[in-house]
Amino acid sequence: MSEGENVIKLAIIIGSTRKGRFGPVVANWFTEQARQRADVAVDVLDLADLGLPDVLHGFGEEPADEVKAVSPRLAGADAFVVVTPEYNHSFPAPLKSAIDWHYTEWQAKPVGFVSYGGVAGGLRAVEQLRQVFAELHAVTVRDTVSFHGAWSRFDEEGRPVDAEGVNGAAKTMLDQLVWWGTALSEARAKRPYGA
Repeated sequence: MSEGENVIKLAIIIGSTRKGRFGPVVANWFTEQARQRADVAVDVLDLADLGLPDVLHGFGEEPADEVKAVSPRLAGADAFVVVTPEYNHSFPAPLKSAIDWHYTEWQAKPVGFVSYGGVAGGLRAVEQLRQVFAELHAVTVRDTVSFHGAWSRFDEEGRPVDAEGVNGAAKTMLDQLVWWGTALSEARAKRPYGA
């Protein structure tokens, strides 16, 4: 386990880079939920700030410095949460690029999702991300947190209007991530994962 017994290192990835995006509001709320737990250490990776290239390097080529800065943070994580909107029934292109820049960093680790959007609440993006992460040998947890009509679900201070309901949903997902993160971290320590 990372950073002491019974603590998992959770990387929270903000997947939208669009100007005027709503993602930080959702991510800030979720990050606060995670930071209240004694069994989770949080690392927030905001793709808008990381400057990852959108063109992947060729096989055998050295990755860009921005990628080299992110890779150890992902490799050191025991679990991930992806905060994503839904764009055209899918997830943002910068998020796919960030995922594709890496491979072994995702393997044998759990991934949870916090989605937001209009009527579908970003759930179509989540369903596609499940397929992508399965290909990368990651384990996606069943329960998600989604915000339908997200812009009306938060007050002016960035707090959820239905705090009890969504805080409960976040706790359920975090409980699952801690369980999977602990189990898979212990398994990787005993027997390195080979895809």
